[in-house]
Amino acid sequence: MNKFREDIDEEFGSEPELKVKSEKIKSEKIKSEDDKKFSETFIGKFFNEGVISKEAATDALPFLCFLALLGMIYIANSHFAVNNVRRIDKLNKEVKELRWEYKSLKADLMFKSKLTEVAKKVDTLGIKELIEPPKKLIVKSNEY
Repeated sequence: MNKFREDIDEEFGSEPELKVKSEKIKSEKIKSEDDKKFSETFIGKFFNEGVISKEAATDALPFLCFLALLGMIYIANSHFAVNNVRRIDKLNKEVKELRWEYKSLKADLMFKSKLTEVAKKVDTLGIKELIEPPKKLIVKSNEY
C-alpha cells in the first residue's frame, strides 16, 4: 500500500476516510435525485424507459420520410420563387432600357423625317423640292 496513505491513517485515525466516504455518499444522493428528476420528465422517460420501441420507430419511418420530402419540396419551391423574382427584375430592367431606346429612336426618326431634313439629305443627290403645287390629272373615260 501507499506509504503516504499509511502515515495519514496513523496520524488522523480513520477520519479522512469517513470524510471521503461521506462526501461520496452525498454526491451519490445528489446524483440519484437528479436522475429521479430527469427520469420524471418526458425526455427522461423517452430515453430511459424506451417509450418508442423499434417497431413504433419503423412504423413511423414512412411518415418521417414524407415529412422530409415535404421539407425538400418547400426548400426547392422557395429557391424557385427567388430565382423567378430575380429573373422578373432582370427582365423589367431590360424592358425599361428597350422602352427608352424605342423612344429615343422614334424621336430621332421624327426629326429626320421632317421636310427640311429630307430636303437637305436629298439635295446631295440632285433632287430639289417642288415649288409649284402638284397638278391634278383628269381622265375622260370613253363610253360605248
